[in-house]
Amino acid sequence: MKNLILLIVILSFGSVVSAQKYTTKTGKVTFEASVPLFEDVFAQDDNNVAIVNADTGDFASVSSVKNYRFKVKLMEEHFNESYAESAKYPKTTFKGKIVNFDKTKLTASPKKYTVQGTLNFHGVDKALSSSAVIYSKEGKIYMQGNFVAKPADYKVTIPKMVTKKVAENVNVEYNYILSK
Repeated sequence: MKNLILLIVILSFGSVVSAQKYTTKTGKVTFEASVPLFEDVFAQDDNNVAIVNADTGDFASVSSVKNYRFKVKLMEEHFNESYAESAKYPKTTFKGKIVNFDKTKLTASPKKYTVQGTLNFHGVDKALSSSAVIYSKEGKIYMQGNFVAKPADYKVTIPKMVTKKVAENVNVEYNYILSK
């Protein structure tokens, strides 16, 4: 029995070691919830961590919510304290898969893919599908995509006095350069 467990551990470890994983600690994620005629609601995180398993197409990313920077410091403060409640929910994560991903077919020509998985924000998990352009150049994988999220889907409450100043649909864009 001990030998069987040891064999399973060795085989599991071997598959982890041989997997081709590409990562970044400097991924860029932006979101915009601006409404015409009001101040821009735009923030950017330049320290998003992401990983792609090139053998399986598995993809994951994590952001520290406090990393999102706004043009207006007061807006950033309100975002962290009232909307995202970053002290209570310090991270946002995505875990999923790049559909029909095949590293051997990646070239310098961008190709469209669908990324499906679960986004966790504000303590809420929600299934998400995203459109992404992926290509490979100089041994790196480049990935750019976007999706729309609704604050209400993540139990984010927008105070009535500012509901007209914040869009119901938040446009999220991501940009990764992943290396081995």
